[in-house]
Amino acid sequence: MKAHTIHSIVLAAAAAISTTAAAHEGQKGGILTPAAKGVKADFDLFHTKITTEGNVAVFHVAVSGKAGKSYPTKVGKLGGSAVFSYVWPTTIDPYVVGFEQKSGILAFAVTSHPDFDDTPLYDENGDGDRANDGNLWHSHWVVLTKDDACGKDALKVVDIPPGTKPRLPKTWPGLPILIDSPAWSPVFKGQSLEVRVPFDDIGAVEGASFDGVTAALRVNASVHNPLLCVADVFKVASGKLTLPGKVNQ
Repeated sequence: MKAHTIHSIVLAAAAAISTTAAAHEGQKGGILTPAAKGVKADFDLFHTKITTEGNVAVFHVAVSGKAGKSYPTKVGKLGGSAVFSYVWPTTIDPYVVGFEQKSGILAFAVTSHPDFDDTPLYDENGDGDRANDGNLWHSHWVVLTKDDACGKDALKVVDIPPGTKPRLPKTWPGLPILIDSPAWSPVFKGQSLEVRVPFDDIGAVEGASFDGVTAALRVNASVHNPLLCVADVFKVASGKLTLPGKVNQ
């Protein structure tokens, strides 16, 4: 190999390392997580943070690769389909966003799932059809709880039992689970993902703790309780979902 070729390779590698180091150094506060071998780069969390600006909460993650690069493979039906997600589990009471009090772990999530659309009020791709946008990254509130039917110590989105009418947000999409589709737009930029979410009472956010998770969820093949399980956790920012992050710290 020619000397100038080797020199060019060395310079390119050094530049890549320098860029990555600078990106990591620019991340302050929140939860900083070491890189993990075996985790796909676009789901390899290294920084997770929630801050507030006035009455707006800013949900932020940064990953080792390009955020939002990967999408689930379409299977052609709801049952058994996959959901990719970036998730911020919090200690915020679900009541704050429209669910029953203390109904589970309230988490903010940015998801993609090409086999179904759960934002029926919105036409994200602007084609006039509000029922074909599930593949585009979009935001949700979900309420999570443990359910061994999803696997030992695994989490699911809380199901709504038939015949019950729990308190639900105005933008609940009609699925029999505790989920909200408020249409707060995720913004992907290189390694980072941010979503700005307004609150009536930002104090409920400022006192909260949080964590970060990247994961795949799966719809039950029989489309039955449990409807939506966390099937594959790619990475947890804290390592063991201890919610150590503090808002604005």
